[in-house]
Amino acid sequence: MTLSSKVALVLGAVKGIGKGIGLALAAENASLALTRHDWTDSFQSMEEDFKASGARHEIYTADLRDIEQVKALARDIERDFGRLDILVNNIERGGWPAVHGEYTQEQWDLEMETTLRAKRWVFHHMLPLLRKSRDASVINISSIAAAVGRSGPAAVVFNDGYAAACAGVSSLTRTWARMGAPHIRVNELMLGIFETRHAQGTRGWKEALSDKEKQALIDHTLLKRTGTVEDAAKAVLFMVRGAPYMTGSTLCIDGGYLLGGQTVPDMPEGILGPHS
Repeated sequence: MTLSSKVALVLGAVKGIGKGIGLALAAENASLALTRHDWTDSFQSMEEDFKASGARHEIYTADLRDIEQVKALARDIERDFGRLDILVNNIERGGWPAVHGEYTQEQWDLEMETTLRAKRWVFHHMLPLLRKSRDASVINISSIAAAVGRSGPAAVVFNDGYAAACAGVSSLTRTWARMGAPHIRVNELMLGIFETRHAQGTRGWKEALSDKEKQALIDHTLLKRTGTVEDAAKAVLFMVRGAPYMTGSTLCIDGGYLLGGQTVPDMPEGILGPHS
C-alpha cells in the first residue's frame, strides 16, 4: 500500500516517538498534519526536520485538552487537506512516581484530561474527516502500564493514574472500532519501556532512578533493552499499511516486559519418563 495519497494527523509530533512516527510517514510520502503544544525549545528543530523531509505538511500549535482548540484543529485540517486517512492519537502525560510522588487531585485530573480525555475528543472531532476516506486507520498510543499498573520494577515509572488512563484507552479502542467499521480501522499500539518514554531520553530516567532500578527494568524485559523510536515507527507503518484485516486490536511492543521476570525451567524427566 502506498501512502503518497494519504493524509495523516500525528499528535505530539514535536519530539520523541510522535516526531519519529511523523518522519516515518513523511518518508512514505504521506501528507502530514502535525500538532505541538509544549516543549517549545524543540519547535525549531521540529520545523527544520519536517521541512528537510520534503513531505507536504502543516504544523498546528494547540492544547488538545481544550475542546474548543480541538474543534479549531479539525476545521483547519479540513481547510488545508480536505480529509484524514490516518490518525496517530499520541498524547499523554505519564506522571512518574519516582518524580512526582503521590498524585494530588490536580495531577490526577491533568493525567486524565491529557492521556484519556484529549484522545477521545480528538477522535470525536476528526471522525467526520476520517469518514471521507475509504480506508482510514486510527492508532491509539498507550502503555503496558494498563496491564502492570504500579507494580514490580515498573512501579517507579508508571503511576496508577497513568495506568488507569491507559486502560481506558483500550476500552475506547474497541468502541471506536465498532463505530468506524467497515471503512475506519481503529487499533491500539501498547508500548513498553521506550527510550523517549520512561527510559534513557527522559528526565525521570536521568535524575530520579537509581542504577539498580534502571537495571531491574531492563532485566525484566526479555530482549534486555529498551524500545527505540524506530521500533515504534515501524509498528505504526505495519498497522497502517500491513494489517488491513486488523481492527479493534492491541499490538503490544514491549520487548517481552509483560512476560519477563519468569523463567522456564528444564523439563523434568517425570516418573513415567524414558528412564523410569
